Amino acid sequence: MTSMERHGTSTPDERERALDAASLAVQRGGLVVLPTDTVYGIGADAFDPAAVRALLAAKGRGRDMPPPVLVSAATTLDALAVRVPGYARALVEAFWPGPLTIVCHQQTSLQWDLGDTRGTVAVRMPDHEVARELLERTGPLAVSSANLTGRPAATDADAAEEMLGEHVDVIVDAGPSPQGADGAQPSTIVDVTGPQGRVLRVGALSLDQLNAVLEPLGATLTVED
Repeated sequence: MTSMERHGTSTPDERERALDAASLAVQRGGLVVLPTDTVYGIGADAFDPAAVRALLAAKGRGRDMPPPVLVSAATTLDALAVRVPGYARALVEAFWPGPLTIVCHQQTSLQWDLGDTRGTVAVRMPDHEVARELLERTGPLAVSSANLTGRPAATDADAAEEMLGEHVDVIVDAGPSPQGADGAQPSTIVDVTGPQGRVLRVGALSLDQLNAVLEPLGATLTVED
């Protein structure tokens, strides 16, 4: 691997250099650290199996913990997933971009290998301009929180570099996570592969917030034990 680059985003020129460097690294099969609206993430081209394997290895994860996929637009959901129920679309309309990850049936025609997904894909559209600008250039990225497994997720570029700097090609530094180190929470994950949605992880969105959207539709979510 080439030496790691770190780019700030505080000026338009810096931001452009950061996005250029990160998108080039992704195209070359490398790993990048990027900011999101929750915590910093480590990302790879979702359609490059070797890059996804490198991402899992960098975090110390196995194939049994496949990474979610970040997208720049809600319309991309139908390119990645099938049989998305109406209640899931209502959640997407209410909470994208934002800290909601939905687990869907994946398109069977997709040529990718995210790990042992059992025919599903977890998708999120982050509420962070720099992240979405990068995603517009790269297409869908497999992104997991920027930390070693078992350690707290990075809420700034320094923490991400300390844990993962030797594994990544580019770090995009957009300052501290918007929620702040103390309040930073991961996204809420909802499994929408069944007739009733199940909350797999309560994060930045509460069960009450989610159900407030669904109750007028006659739907509610349950929380997995």
